[in-house]
Amino acid sequence: MQITQTPLNDVLIFEPKVFGDERGFFMETFRADLFTETTGVKALVQDNHSKSRQGILRGLHYQLEHTQGKLVRVTQGSVYDVVVDLRQSSSTFGQSYGLELSAQDNKQLWVPAGFAHGFYVTSATAEFVYKCSDYYHPQSEVSILWNDPALGIHWPLVNGEAPALSEKDQVGCLFNEAPKFD
Repeated sequence: MQITQTPLNDVLIFEPKVFGDERGFFMETFRADLFTETTGVKALVQDNHSKSRQGILRGLHYQLEHTQGKLVRVTQGSVYDVVVDLRQSSSTFGQSYGLELSAQDNKQLWVPAGFAHGFYVTSATAEFVYKCSDYYHPQSEVSILWNDPALGIHWPLVNGEAPALSEKDQVGCLFNEAPKFD
């Protein structure tokens, strides 16, 4: 497994080694001891799996209580994945980072607790799988507007069309008004 630091503090890319031949392929996608050694997180307690069509944008989400770290990957299709550092004590506070994740490249992104996270589906459909360090707590979930000018995120919108959003994402708050972490 190759592990690469991104421009944001503590956000990592995990790239598994893929062994393939005419029969198919094999790859190790998660190993608890390596993950804990690298991130300091001792347990991932919940797995989630979503399927979305092209043009769907989910995010930018985070939880104030039961704050989740997420190890995310795409098992079918491709997405543009974005994280925003909400930790005021971090030297990368307020900065965002985005990259394409696809079933073809097998990259996984570690999104530590204290970050907002979202993704935009660029392929016809995409299946998105992620492991979480704490349980879903809808009462404390926050959504930051995907197009907040203060963040300056350059989403690769298909044909330049506005993304399809959930009701909660349509009324998300601005970054400057969003609750932050110490």
